[in-house]
Amino acid sequence: MLEELTIKDFALIESDYLEFNKGFTVLSGETGAGKSILIGALSFLLGGKAEVSQIRAGKNEASVSGVFVIKTDNYRSDFTEDDEPENAAEWLEMHGIPVSSLENNRVLLRRYIKDSGKSGAWINDTPVTRSDLSQFSAFLVDIHGQHEHQSLMKVSEHRKFLDCRAGILEEVEAFKKQYALLVAKRKEYADLTQSSEERLKKLEMLRFAVEEISEAKLKQNEDELLEDEENRLSSFEKIYSDIETITSALNGSDNSSGNDDSVVDILKRIRREADHAKELDKSLTGLSERLESAFYEVSDIAEEFSDYKNKLVFDPARLQTVQDRLSLIYNLKKKYASSVNAPLKEVFDYFEKAQTFVEENGDGNNRENVLLQEIKALEKTILQNAKEISQKRKETAIALKTEVDEILSNLGMSGTKFGVSIKPKVDSGSDNSKSELVCGPYGIDDIEFLISANPGNPMQPLAKIASGGELSRVMLSLKTIFAQNDSVETLIFDEIDTGIGGEVAVAVGSHLKNLAKNRQIFCITHLASIAVYADNQIKIEKAVEGGITSSNVYPIEGEKRVAEIARMLSGDADTEQSLGHARAMLEKYSGGY
Repeated sequence: MLEELTIKDFALIESDYLEFNKGFTVLSGETGAGKSILIGALSFLLGGKAEVSQIRAGKNEASVSGVFVIKTDNYRSDFTEDDEPENAAEWLEMHGIPVSSLENNRVLLRRYIKDSGKSGAWINDTPVTRSDLSQFSAFLVDIHGQHEHQSLMKVSEHRKFLDCRAGILEEVEAFKKQYALLVAKRKEYADLTQSSEERLKKLEMLRFAVEEISEAKLKQNEDELLEDEENRLSSFEKIYSDIETITSALNGSDNSSGNDDSVVDILKRIRREADHAKELDKSLTGLSERLESAFYEVSDIAEEFSDYKNKLVFDPARLQTVQDRLSLIYNLKKKYASSVNAPLKEVFDYFEKAQTFVEENGDGNNRENVLLQEIKALEKTILQNAKEISQKRKETAIALKTEVDEILSNLGMSGTKFGVSIKPKVDSGSDNSKSELVCGPYGIDDIEFLISANPGNPMQPLAKIASGGELSRVMLSLKTIFAQNDSVETLIFDEIDTGIGGEVAVAVGSHLKNLAKNRQIFCITHLASIAVYADNQIKIEKAVEGGITSSNVYPIEGEKRVAEIARMLSGDADTEQSLGHARAMLEKYSGGY
């Protein structure tokens, strides 16, 4: 329930603070006074569009905040992150705002927009996105604007209304995804059958590729290892010369005349001298030990180089084998990789894709046959689901007709009958005797609302015969029915009285008052016969001060409310006749003023 609303520099409103009560609240005022601005400010707070044009002239920021009281005893304690929230309390818990942190079950929403275009929003002290704000506020307030009546003129919208009443919106959405999968498979099947010759050519080409790559028996990174080996084998003479020089320097020449000039011999002599020196000066012990380590390390290196030299053998046959293998890999890369310098992995990737295609389209496992079987199975499942959805719609249509007829009777349309036409989709083709049931993304039904405006008249399409006033009342009936199964506590009707007057307006006012027994109802109206039913009345009036226009919003009661009802009745709030009429209506319909 909306408890408080604070508006600052929004459109024509400079600054307003309002407190709201339960029950039925009417918003009234002369045409152009700014009644819709108040709803616009609330829509902004609830996640509507934020535009710089909403900022009051001469100001650099507009802001709106509101306090809502929510129910905290109706959320599941065992829900997980994968669950969809079913009410405001669950949404808060799922978004890290513990219900236990609320003060007396109250939630503060705040939102602003600056003239730079920057905007921000909060739920309590937690900053949120516009999308988050919109999702959360959907559990709090439902706004029904005058333009929504026009949805009744669109037959495509009737299915949505019926599915909403049946409680199968999620089921129908899942069906739609299932149907989309069927459409995709049918398209794939059509593409395959239409290009069978091209597919066979591709199959042969890829089958050859699979065989060729398989026969090569490639290994991961084999090309890099072979290139290293080829470089070593083809550079045998240079390597041998380098190693000969190294081993001679480290160990001395095999043909030496006995000169101890090798690196190992020199280190051996230095090591002996260092050992002698450390005996004379203990501070040299560390250096002596390091020199000893260097001697052993160099000796080990010299030994390994000698071993390497002894194993060096020129193998022209192995060189040829390596070069042949590299040539094979080069050709495979040229065919199946992006370039001859590409990593060998690209050949493996090509092989996997080619093998998959061959497996799906090869003999004994034709992709067409697989798809055809999948399509048949999916068609069977979809048709069964569509029939189940259709049955639920038909059952709901009977109940919906009874409910709407009863409400329309209360709204001054007792002779009017409402109905729902549910006909199977059929494709008659050129031969009407062979009509076949057709399924679409929303099932097998063609749905349309019907109405008989007068007793004895046949049911006809609602979109063709209903007047603006009748549409308003049919829409009010549907919204009333939906509200019975909805957890949203606050309903706002913007200009629900379009096209009606007299006794019908009285009936609408009475209906809204009854609806407000279990909901907080707001209604913008210009009809006194609706306003007199309200438990609370708020007036919006325009004023000009210092050349600046403002809309002022404030609650009215007592004689001020009498004067406003008198103005709404006759446009004259000063004559005793108008005031007396207003007092009488308020006494009759709301028990006082």
